[in-house]
Amino acid sequence: MPTITIAEIEARTTDALVRHGAADWVAAEVARAVGRAEATGNVICGLYYLESYCQQLASGRVKGDVEPVVTRPRPGAVRVDARFGFAQTAFARALPEALEAARDCGTASLAVGHAHTCTSLGYFTEQLAQSGLIAIGFTNASPIVAPPGGKARVIGTNPIACSVPDGKGGIAMQFDFSTSAVALGKITMAKAAGEKIPLGWAVDAEGNPTTDPAAALGGALVSAGGHKGWGFGLMAEILAAGMTGGVNSVDVKPLKAPEGPPHDLGQFYLMIDPALSPDFAARFSRLAEAVAADEGARLPGARVRGKDSAEVPEPLWNLVLGLCGQN
Repeated sequence: MPTITIAEIEARTTDALVRHGAADWVAAEVARAVGRAEATGNVICGLYYLESYCQQLASGRVKGDVEPVVTRPRPGAVRVDARFGFAQTAFARALPEALEAARDCGTASLAVGHAHTCTSLGYFTEQLAQSGLIAIGFTNASPIVAPPGGKARVIGTNPIACSVPDGKGGIAMQFDFSTSAVALGKITMAKAAGEKIPLGWAVDAEGNPTTDPAAALGGALVSAGGHKGWGFGLMAEILAAGMTGGVNSVDVKPLKAPEGPPHDLGQFYLMIDPALSPDFAARFSRLAEAVAADEGARLPGARVRGKDSAEVPEPLWNLVLGLCGQN
C-alpha cells in the first residue's frame, strides 16, 4: 500500500476537482478537507469520496463555481446559502462573520443551507475551536436510519460534533460521530470486502437484526444506544433541516449517486465563547485531570494529531490519478 504525503493528496484532489468543473478556490477548499480526513485516518471522508465529487460536478448535481451568500439577520445569527455548492466553501466564506458574531454576542449560531454533504462534521467544529470557541455541529443525510422497533428509513446517520479549544490555538477535546450505530460507509466497505457486520448495526427489510451487509443496505441502520441515539438523531434532524433551509433526510436522494437533484443539505453550528465564564478553564482542567488520573483513559480527540502522510490503497490511488487524467 503506497504512502502518500498529505500535500500530494491535496494537490491531486485539487487537480481532479478542477478537471471536473470546480473553480480553483473551490477545489482548494474541498481538497483541504479531504487532506485533513486522510491525515487523521478518517478514510470514509477522505479520498473515498473523491470519485463521487467528480461525478457530481460533471453531472451538475453539485455546483463547483458558485459564490455562497453570507448574511447576518440578527447579531448572533449568521446564515450562508451554499447555492447547491460544496459545504466546505460555504463554511469558509461564512467563517469570519461567524467568529465575529460569537465574539460580539458570546453565543451565536451559523446555519449553512442548500449545501452538498459536508462529509466530516468535526472538520468544521475543529476550525471554530482553533479560533477559541466551543463549537457544536449538527447535520443530516439521506434516509437510512429506522426508528427503534421500526424498519422504515426516516432520518440519516445525522452526526453531531463537538470541539473544545485549549486556549492555545489547538483542541482540548473533540468528538464527531454519527447518531446511528455506525456510519453507512462501514456497511458498504464490509460488503465490498465480503465481510459480515456486527449484530446491532442494522436491520433487514423486515426489521430483523442482521449481520449481512447486503441485507443491511436493503434494510436500515439502527440508532446508537437505541432510543437515546434516536433522540439525538432527531435533534440533529430538526436543527440541520429546520434551521438552515436544507431538506429533511426523507427528501434527500442517495448521496453518492452520480446524477440527481442537489443534496440540498444543511449544517447547523452553535458557538460559545468560553471567555463568558471566568471558571471555564479551571473546570475543564479539573475534568481533564480526573480523566488522566485513570490509566488508559483519555478525553476524546485530545491526542488526535494530523499526520504528514497516509497509506492509500493502490486501487484507490490509481483511481485518483485517473480522475486527474494522469493514467
